[in-house]
Amino acid sequence: MACRVFLKAEKAAKSVRMPKENYTIMHLDLASLDSVRQFVDNFRRSGRALDVLVANASVSQPTAKEPSFTAEGFELSVGTNHLGHFLLSRLLLGDLKQSDYPSKRLIIVGSITGNMNTLAGNVPPKANLGDLRGMAGGLNGINSSAMIDGGEFDGAKAYKDSKVCNMLTMQEFHHRYHEETGITFASLYPGCVATTGLFRELIPLFRILFPPFQKYITKGYVSETEAGKRLAQVVSDPSLTKSGVYWSWNKDSASFENQLSEEASDAEKARKVWEVSEKLVGLA
Repeated sequence: MACRVFLKAEKAAKSVRMPKENYTIMHLDLASLDSVRQFVDNFRRSGRALDVLVANASVSQPTAKEPSFTAEGFELSVGTNHLGHFLLSRLLLGDLKQSDYPSKRLIIVGSITGNMNTLAGNVPPKANLGDLRGMAGGLNGINSSAMIDGGEFDGAKAYKDSKVCNMLTMQEFHHRYHEETGITFASLYPGCVATTGLFRELIPLFRILFPPFQKYITKGYVSETEAGKRLAQVVSDPSLTKSGVYWSWNKDSASFENQLSEEASDAEKARKVWEVSEKLVGLA
């Protein structure tokens, strides 16, 4: 378990009665590229094989008036949700390749909010990466905008943009490496887990009303337990080995291949996001 806060990870493991011998917690702060590199070093020193990698961490600051930044000076949502995961996945790709596990997978958790062909994806502010001018400038809010598209800062949009990057990155991994490695690259939207800490920065009234609204009005609510089961499916189900897929679930909790929006499936934009990201994390 690669986690930023040891105590929370330990409590989570105990809450589901996970035997102590079945997990190891290692420190990883995705808002620091140095931490990502240190984690990779520590993981390799451990001698463990890497069979499946799940990029699951997420930061959202929808009510922020001013941007926050990672250790390297990138806007926090994109820096953590996308660039941290991008570097981690790129550095560990060789370890995944070396595994003799027959169903190697790299899973990146996406979001319906970054998929503009859905009702949720059309709730303003909409995700839009534009021509990546802000990203190319470093997302630092000084020499360039803190936003990927170069626009004015919007915390809710920054999160949605980062999710588009996650889904584009999954497709570019598939395009570049699936045939060569046999690794399954996939993304997913497990449903609206309306009770998690992802919403902690929203006003208390919203946090009270949002779960029942999702349960009884939109019918999109998913419990943390159900969301975990869906993620576990994408990690290990023998029927979900197709690479380059964005998985979703219907009302009967049956998985299906969902359609990505035009921007979230733009092959040329995926290539550009990959190349700019390489420069930002020091891999170019």
